[in-house]
Amino acid sequence: MADKAIRKIVIVGGGTAGWMTAAPLALKLGKACEIVLVESPEIGTVGVGEATLPTIRYYNQALGLSPSDFVARTQATFKLGIEFKDWGHVGNRFFHGFGDFGPDIEYRSSYLYWQRLAREIHDMPPYEDWSVAAVMARNHRFTPPTGDQPSASNAYSYAYHFDAGLYAAYLRDYAMARGVARIEGYINEVEQHPQTGNIAAVKLRDGRRVEGDLFVDCSGFRGLLIEGVYQAGYDDWSAMLPCNSAQAVPCASVERHTPYTVSAAKSAGWTWRIPLQHRTGNGHVYCDGFTTDADAARVLLDGLDGRALDDPRQLRFTTGRRRKTWIKNCVAIGLSGGFLEPLESTSINMIENAAGWLLELFPDRDFRPELADEFNRRVARGYENVRDFIVLHYKLTNRTDSEFWRYCANMAIPDTLRHQIELFRETGRVVVYDKEGFSASSYISILAGLGVAPKADDPLIHLMDLRKLHAHYYQLRQVIGQTVNAMPDHTHYVRQLVS
Repeated sequence: MADKAIRKIVIVGGGTAGWMTAAPLALKLGKACEIVLVESPEIGTVGVGEATLPTIRYYNQALGLSPSDFVARTQATFKLGIEFKDWGHVGNRFFHGFGDFGPDIEYRSSYLYWQRLAREIHDMPPYEDWSVAAVMARNHRFTPPTGDQPSASNAYSYAYHFDAGLYAAYLRDYAMARGVARIEGYINEVEQHPQTGNIAAVKLRDGRRVEGDLFVDCSGFRGLLIEGVYQAGYDDWSAMLPCNSAQAVPCASVERHTPYTVSAAKSAGWTWRIPLQHRTGNGHVYCDGFTTDADAARVLLDGLDGRALDDPRQLRFTTGRRRKTWIKNCVAIGLSGGFLEPLESTSINMIENAAGWLLELFPDRDFRPELADEFNRRVARGYENVRDFIVLHYKLTNRTDSEFWRYCANMAIPDTLRHQIELFRETGRVVVYDKEGFSASSYISILAGLGVAPKADDPLIHLMDLRKLHAHYYQLRQVIGQTVNAMPDHTHYVRQLVS
């Protein structure tokens, strides 16, 4: 079977997706397969995916990257979650942290027991007081989790904020040091095998021809191969994710870097704030059917912490996904496979997943369609579950101050998401369809943060003595506070790490 092995992989497009795909392929395949990446300086990258999920740590770890070197090279800071402002109603504030709200009690969610106490005890502190990540964020503290036994010292996780351009360059150096060849040029033609329909080569404008066995499309929104050659089709989800525009601008960094992302709801969308060591990334995601670009820019610039370092950069997009992201010998990864707005920092995670699944399902030159079917199934499931999680933020709103929010409150949503909302609203239970996606605690953060209070308790939580339960929560809250107070300041920790 060795004669059928993939001999050459061609990655079309650089940026975050291209180099995040090239790096693990180079590490795994070594010299067994030639890997070439083709990118053009004429084609810019989106460069707004600077906030991540905790899975980025495992991706970096798999590559053997040094955490301190990574933080220094990418101007990174740490991320414990997202602070949401004005979502649900103006004046609302809640935190989606990486972690739970205390350990399960008798195999039931700690939140359910908190809900019982909140009904029965006057002035019960808010549930976020039992989220270690939320308390750390509130106090601007950070240190990595420690210890092997469950405790407040490790009852949280973390991700990073980083400069996506620097990260792509970091991985480019990593991949090229392991044999990946970089070709600079603009692709203006794609050749297909006349019998199989597989892609045989890409031709550059200067006449060069790059042959390959497996082609990975990281060409961004245009989907040069997956759409341009194979017309994969696109599922348009803009009816339930109406934002179709974004403007991004960096500003001068503030002295104290928050260990969390900020998302603030606006009249026609939302703004992000992502603190890096050398600057702060800012953006405004909005629907151009409910505001103008000029007004969107004004909202963005008026909300900056510091001096703008550039003019806002305009982006347009249609939320959705390709109907297939693996066709014949072409696999689409990154924006070429689909786009979901960056509200929950999922774009880079989707690249991680796709690159990992490509390695797990790596083909030979027969390109068995069953491998493509499984890859497409996983990608579709991932996109659909992230879609529903993001739609949740928009649908559960009591805002009536703008046409945009009135639209979101009344828009149709998938039955699967409606079931998740109603199950929690009626019983406090959470259903998670994708065990590889957002956890039950993440759903609780959004549902409860947006004002959904369960109408009834789980009857089994009433079997525990109320005084015993109250004492448990009181003690746990004290331990969390003491643990967090002993942690270093986040900005100080970052400076010490890179010094």
